[in-house]
Amino acid sequence: MFGNAPKAVWSRWAAPDALNRIDLACRALLIQESGKNVLLETGIGSFFEPKLADRYGVFEAEHVLLESLRQRGLTHEDIDVVVLSHLHFDHAGGLLSAYIEGEEPQLLFPNATFVVGESAWERAMAPHPRDRASFLPKLNTMLEQSGRLEIVHEQSKVLGDGLRFHVSHGHTPGLLVTEIAMPAGPVVFAADLIPGAAWVHTPITMGYDRFPEQLIDEKTALLAELIARGGRLFFTHDPNIALAELEQDGRGRFRATNPQTSLDGLTQ
Repeated sequence: MFGNAPKAVWSRWAAPDALNRIDLACRALLIQESGKNVLLETGIGSFFEPKLADRYGVFEAEHVLLESLRQRGLTHEDIDVVVLSHLHFDHAGGLLSAYIEGEEPQLLFPNATFVVGESAWERAMAPHPRDRASFLPKLNTMLEQSGRLEIVHEQSKVLGDGLRFHVSHGHTPGLLVTEIAMPAGPVVFAADLIPGAAWVHTPITMGYDRFPEQLIDEKTALLAELIARGGRLFFTHDPNIALAELEQDGRGRFRATNPQTSLDGLTQ
């Protein structure tokens, strides 16, 4: 998760367990506006068979996203649009029903349009050997056969003017970084461009990143722009921080400030 940063550095941000694993979230973001429910990503879900769930340290038995929606008076059937930054299983696996031995998982969200970036879709359909294991071919087929897949470059037909995309290629081709217009300044769903507060430090990248140097350039440009515009970052993988403001010190280093653990009811 921290690329070529030594453990002596990254363990200050994320304490490893006995198997050298760290805690990570798979956080989604629900946007409710003009009577429409838009979901940014679906997390990892619970589609893994027990052997794979143990390998990746997915300990929740239930589909956490569905439970989170239920607590807000919603079901997956109430979601109108699902925006997928990319199709790695820890961001799109929540589209699938929970694992039941002997049964194939089903595609959830029957009333939603699924928005995927053009290059991200192409990568998912023809992955490189380096990241092939990160994709779910059966999910790709389900999305295609649903008749509700919208492949976009920078603009979606089903989303309103309050949402726009930044497109990144450093982590994976065509990753969609969604920007939400807010009165107090934009909120950006950083996805795997900046998965958590520790990765705001620009030299820190992941071993999963396709082009780390390009990712650093993309990250630096986005952070500088957001500071100039009073923007905030939403973190999908940070286990403790959901949203943070940004600042840059006199040496040019970026850092996350004023962290929030939850965005429930955020209107500004």
